[in-house]
Amino acid sequence: MRWMYLAIIAVFALVTLIFALQNFEIVTMSFLGMQVRIPLALQVGVVYVLGAVTGGSLFALLRKSYESANAP
Repeated sequence: MRWMYLAIIAVFALVTLIFALQNFEIVTMSFLGMQVRIPLALQVGVVYVLGAVTGGSLFALLRKSYESANAP
């Protein structure tokens, strides 16, 4: 089952990389009144990495909370 999950992650990462490489045009991103113009590929990469980091951290936090709540 581990190999299946690894394959799914690899395919998703590959699709994200292909998307990023095909979209190099500059886009304007606005957040909290700030604006920045960056290539779409860079934006996709940054959002992907931030999602991976925060998702992994949240999963670890939830697992630790669950384990400590069920500890004898």
